[in-house]
Amino acid sequence: MSLSKAVILVGGPSRATRFRPLSMDVPQPLFPVGGKPIIWHQINALSKVEGLKEIVLIGFFEDQVFRGFLEKCSDEFPGIQFKYLREFTQLGTAGGIFHFRDFILRGNPKHIFVLYTDICSSFPLAALLRHHEKQGRLGTIMVTKVDRSMASNYGCVVVDSETSLALHYVEKPETYVSDLASTGIFVLDREIFQFMDRIVQHQTMDPEHDQETDLLEGIDRDFSKLRLEQDVLRTMADQKKLSVFVTTDFWRQIKSAASAVPANAAYLQQEARSGSSRLAQAISGGPEIVGSVFIHPTAQVHPEAKIGPNVSIQAQVKIGPGVRIRDAIILDKVVVKENAAIINAIIGWESRIGRWSRVEGSPFSTTYDGHEITHDGVKVNNICILGQDVSVKDEVYIRNSIVLPHKDLNTSQHNEIIM
Repeated sequence: MSLSKAVILVGGPSRATRFRPLSMDVPQPLFPVGGKPIIWHQINALSKVEGLKEIVLIGFFEDQVFRGFLEKCSDEFPGIQFKYLREFTQLGTAGGIFHFRDFILRGNPKHIFVLYTDICSSFPLAALLRHHEKQGRLGTIMVTKVDRSMASNYGCVVVDSETSLALHYVEKPETYVSDLASTGIFVLDREIFQFMDRIVQHQTMDPEHDQETDLLEGIDRDFSKLRLEQDVLRTMADQKKLSVFVTTDFWRQIKSAASAVPANAAYLQQEARSGSSRLAQAISGGPEIVGSVFIHPTAQVHPEAKIGPNVSIQAQVKIGPGVRIRDAIILDKVVVKENAAIINAIIGWESRIGRWSRVEGSPFSTTYDGHEITHDGVKVNNICILGQDVSVKDEVYIRNSIVLPHKDLNTSQHNEIIM
């Protein structure tokens, strides 16, 4: 059994603009999908890796942001130590790892898992580690096959299928390179820090050469930052030090607020396949439950309501009779009155949905990544999102709209961003 550590890159408040209006009230990593914070799913998966004893969060949030959450994690996962390390300035996606290398190397771990927080996955980490140890290279990147038309939105890897060796890595290529996309999940040997050090030294000694390369690739370079994708992974691939692990399990990015809804569905469906006792069950005299549904124990759902599939209902929610909810996340203390409908939507904390009202978005495409709110100046049809403390009056229809917090909606709205 080899000792491992894990680093989760949580970013910072300025990097969650696409997650608004939800990130205005809670940091994106702590937003609940599948009834749990986004980052909890990474931690839960890491806790099952044999020999992994410490998880480190690195980001640019204030120290207190994760304090309460990590205290709960310490109770839930007693065999693991947790630490949040705050960057003194934004150091780039690999800069924080390199800056805190002495802390990460404490205890002499052989392997270091690195995960981005804005992803949804089954996290087959044990299989990834076995593949990495078998290949014996400096690092291994987990990739998944994506639709060719969407490949330019991801870091793409060209791989030798016989040797699992990464031949080339390109971050968001302008032309088609490969349909194997980085999942934001990696395992690296401890020697990665020596490799990073050589990259930093090369950048310092020969910045003009790198600047010329970056200009050709359209990259505005800041040499105070170290980038995991363009600097580290690309160099590893060029030097034949990067292995590739292809997963066929589910995976999605959670870049935008809208993408939380399909991520929520993926996690709930995973729990249903595993027979989880957390999911709501249809019982005599209770509400009608369809498919995978999570209902917090403190929520009140009327027996005449119909819930599911793919619905999470958080704490202290009140659902009235005749209500229909499908493909949705209902956050804390929401009140939904009788005969309302909520479909393909997120309802923010303490919001109120009136009688016979309807909040509905468009179904989330399996290929569309949901990152854009507008395209060519026109609102994109997407998941309907209400921020915190939004009131929808009786018999009002809100469709394909994004509503910022503390709004009263007295008239129907379609394809709007309501500021």
